[in-house]
Amino acid sequence: MNRTSTCNAQECLVSVPTGSVCLTGNLRVPDKARGVILLANGNGSNRYRSRDRYMTQVLCQAGLATLWIELLTPQEEAIDRQLRQLHFDIGLLAERVASASHWLTQHPITDNLGIGFLGTSTRSAAALMAAAQYPELIRAIVSSGGLPYLAGSALSRIKAPTLLIVGENNIPVLEMNQEALKHLHTEKQLEIIPGATHLLEDFGALENVTQLASQWFGQHLTPAHQSVLP
Repeated sequence: MNRTSTCNAQECLVSVPTGSVCLTGNLRVPDKARGVILLANGNGSNRYRSRDRYMTQVLCQAGLATLWIELLTPQEEAIDRQLRQLHFDIGLLAERVASASHWLTQHPITDNLGIGFLGTSTRSAAALMAAAQYPELIRAIVSSGGLPYLAGSALSRIKAPTLLIVGENNIPVLEMNQEALKHLHTEKQLEIIPGATHLLEDFGALENVTQLASQWFGQHLTPAHQSVLP
């Protein structure tokens, strides 16, 4: 790994095997990290966008490692660009979230860190489903403008503390998140960003989302060897 000059972190590209494919990711680990956040905010071009660099930087400054990962391969993205079927295959995405989480538990730099998940759209539903299926893996979840209702009946089985963040002016998604909140039987919270629509496109909203996520993870992540289950 090469050291970066910002927040004294180690950073490298990684390959995470899942099923018959490998997912591309970027792992960033600050000194004395107190948790690791799995980020999945959309398609493959996001790694180079300023919003993702900003999020990982803020989380890094809060002492949180990050694994930014693409849940679909470039080939799958190309095939799915028109039909968008794989983007809504929550079962497939959930298994890939679980695979990435398992990978973090086995990596020598992150194997002692509690895992959180920060994602948008269908990725947040996939994380919720994975958290219900593998409660020992994901310790805290933040859904930013996500579609948690797509996790279906898995919502009622989730044990990980879950924060839902939605823009005030994104009415359909706000209503869906309010409904999903009723089905969560764990520690939960809904944060509404005033005047916002798409949370990751407006910098002011993005700043609020990242700060809220950082606080949530700071409160709920524990070292991996300490159980958070009853």
